[in-house]
Amino acid sequence: MTNKKIWILPALAGLLLSCQGGVAEEAQEEITNLPWEQIEARARGRTVNLMMWSGDPLINAYMQNYVRPALKEKYGIRLEVANGQGNIIVQNLMAELQAGKAESELDLMWINGETFYQLRQLGALYGPWTEKLPNARYIDFDNPFIGVDFQQPVNGYECPWGNVQMTIIYDSLKVPAPPQGREELLAFVRAHPGRFTFDSQFTGLAFLKALLIDIAGGPASLAGPFDEAKYNAYAPQLWAYIRQLQPYLWKEGRTFPEGVAPMHQMFANGELWFTMSYNDSEVDNKILQGLFPESARAYVWEAGTIQNSHYMGISKNSPHKAAAMVVCNFLISPEAQYKKQDPSVWGDGTVLALDKLPEEWREKFRALPNRRYAPPRAEIQDKALMELAPEYMIRLAEDFREEIVR
Repeated sequence: MTNKKIWILPALAGLLLSCQGGVAEEAQEEITNLPWEQIEARARGRTVNLMMWSGDPLINAYMQNYVRPALKEKYGIRLEVANGQGNIIVQNLMAELQAGKAESELDLMWINGETFYQLRQLGALYGPWTEKLPNARYIDFDNPFIGVDFQQPVNGYECPWGNVQMTIIYDSLKVPAPPQGREELLAFVRAHPGRFTFDSQFTGLAFLKALLIDIAGGPASLAGPFDEAKYNAYAPQLWAYIRQLQPYLWKEGRTFPEGVAPMHQMFANGELWFTMSYNDSEVDNKILQGLFPESARAYVWEAGTIQNSHYMGISKNSPHKAAAMVVCNFLISPEAQYKKQDPSVWGDGTVLALDKLPEEWREKFRALPNRRYAPPRAEIQDKALMELAPEYMIRLAEDFREEIVR
């Protein structure tokens, strides 16, 4: 996740941008002025280099077995996918800007939140461009969980790709009544030491953010820009609570899993009785894969969990912007979004507004298989918490290491 080196990026933005020439600016402007048919023509035969998290086999299968062949067949575009997320993307683009490279090795990136914030601070994202996509007319931009990313309007600099809400997953045979909040969790871990933990990466930080919102007084308490005074008031209470939990966590809280994949595996083998997911449908697809037991269930705390969207961004110095735009237009097409939302494929929530779709696609989305092991989205929507400003996540990541991991 984010580290303190990344925190210096805003100070470097002016220096880096001063090295960029006007030719690139003119080329970008030219592409956004082209009719879509010409953008598609420029895209044909190009290779698009995409960097994205590759830690889930179903997501990888969706990209490799469906998206890549479809792009090749429909547009002649070759999509190359490299593993990387968050600070890796930021550091790569920062290094290119520092070196004065005219063309980036990255065309497209799967991003959101603090990565979006940092890339915008660097001036490393191309935009605005999303309004040029024909399928953008179907996106539910009026939904604040889609049109706003960590309190930041996307403003055409990233294209919504999926929408999810964090859930806690538990084994219902071992935990018939899962804890619904902070006090119940503390009582549970004291009674069942070693069976609960959270990871030190993106999902674990979302868990910490939800706790911080709860401690601060609820959904509206930390809305808006980062507030240093509020953080300084509530973060010490959060760390005091985590220290109460710590002796009863997995491995007595001396270490934390490096991501949800190892948590999922420990849950599958019974070492943990809980895991977490930033995809409210993941419990279903993990049961369908045979990884989780059929007794696995997902739920949301009474105080709520974070709901957010993830996006595709184009590098400012991408040499294949037209092709990257065509890739994104396909990714938000009703066809691709429908397939992605199927729990047996990925189970990722759509960013499309169904009432904007042609009737045939509305019917297809309505006929998708229902989730069996996760609560319906309609039942947890009223417990959805808006993402906090990105500085909260940056500070939580830093302070978690200082206060808890050390």
